[in-house]
Amino acid sequence: MFRDSQGNRMINITFVSHDGQSREVFAEAGSSLMDTAMYHGLEGVVADCGGACSCATCHVYIDPQWVAQLPAPDEEELALLDFVVAPEKHSRLSCQIKITDKLDGMVVRTPQSQY
Repeated sequence: MFRDSQGNRMINITFVSHDGQSREVFAEAGSSLMDTAMYHGLEGVVADCGGACSCATCHVYIDPQWVAQLPAPDEEELALLDFVVAPEKHSRLSCQIKITDKLDGMVVRTPQSQY
C-alpha cells in the first residue's frame, strides 16, 4: 500500500481474466471493487447498473485466501448471485466490496460470461 500525490491510500489489487491474464491495479481505499475495475478499464466487469446492486454484471470470483477478509454478502447480494452464470463458492458482486487496507494484494478473477 502507498499514498498517491493527494495523500489517498492506494491498495494493490490483481484482476485475473478467464484466460489467465493478470493485471495489477491500484485502488483508492473506500472505493468499490467495481469502481476500481471500471476506472482502470478492465474487461470482465460490465457493471450495467453502475453499482446499484441490481444486475449482477459485476460478478467476480474472490481468491479463497481473501474471502475471510471480506464482510459476508447481505441478502440482496445473495439473491442476485443466484442469477449469475457459472457461480462458484467464492462468487461476489464487486459493487458490494469496499476497498480497505486489509485487502492490499487481493486477487480477483473475472468470469468468462462477462467478456
